[in-house]
Amino acid sequence: MRDTSITYAEDLIPGARNAVRTCLRLAAHERVTIITDRETEEIGASLADQVREVGSPLEFHVLEDYGSRPMTSMPAPILESLERSAVSIYAAQPQTGELPQRIQMTDVVNRRYIRHAHMVYISHRIMLEGMRADFNLVDEISSRVLERARKATRIRAKSAGGSDLEATFDPAIRWLKTSGLISAEKWANLPAGEVLTSPARLDGIYVVDGVLGDYLCARFGDLEQNPLRVTIENSRLVDASCDRPEVLEGFLAYTSQEENSNRVGEFAMGTNIAVRSIIGNILQDEKLPGLHIAFGHPYSEHTGATWSCRTHLDIVGRHFDVWMDGDQIMADSKFLL
Repeated sequence: MRDTSITYAEDLIPGARNAVRTCLRLAAHERVTIITDRETEEIGASLADQVREVGSPLEFHVLEDYGSRPMTSMPAPILESLERSAVSIYAAQPQTGELPQRIQMTDVVNRRYIRHAHMVYISHRIMLEGMRADFNLVDEISSRVLERARKATRIRAKSAGGSDLEATFDPAIRWLKTSGLISAEKWANLPAGEVLTSPARLDGIYVVDGVLGDYLCARFGDLEQNPLRVTIENSRLVDASCDRPEVLEGFLAYTSQEENSNRVGEFAMGTNIAVRSIIGNILQDEKLPGLHIAFGHPYSEHTGATWSCRTHLDIVGRHFDVWMDGDQIMADSKFLL
């Protein structure tokens, strides 16, 4: 069953099995598309073998087989493969400028109601940590958070590093749960574990003593020793400071690309209790129990937000306390629910 043309470490198997059997709940009659790249091909192969063990038809694509990177649009054969599939996995390392390519892919996923696992920035370490979570337990925790969040009109959050935020919410804008149990209604990152929405309004200070998202994560890594301090008024970035000039420059450049690149589009709580520390990889770090936000794209196709943006930049901190309508539901990033 194993593809002997691509060798991989045996310790990848538990995480790959979790992805295919627990998170995607793949059935033998369902066709699967896997998209990977040369750097991530070992992980892609471990996922492919789990698909083969289930007995599902599989189409396996390596991005570099279709051209050079960065690749700003998804190759037509891959899009055609998605059109034929009930389940898909994207396991690759993104490059600068490739967000439109991934949006093109998820447009097909959304339209076709494909159960899609988005494993952008996946690494060997994440396969051994966040991808080995008990996703049924993560789903239980996420469901409790979601139930409380949907009723909340105001959420307050503080962190040991100096974050102090207050958010309000529009009942017309939906809260989402991505707990690792993937449905056709909403594709999800793996490893999963967050509850999110697009806030009506957010004000305050967010101290990024964790990581920045997208390609800035790989560029700057863990910011614990040199945090980025971000000031937000009425959901817009109004000021930022950092002792590392290159971090500040990169952050400001990213959040000035479009009209809404500096607007808070996501307000989220990480719920993956298997993630215990920042590792310098946004795919896993944003699932750390705590509170993170993102500037740009508000996932309007799922939240119902009435605006859009072609950029999306998560910012992640550590050690959060969170209150929903005055009731504390998290202390030092540990759930009290």
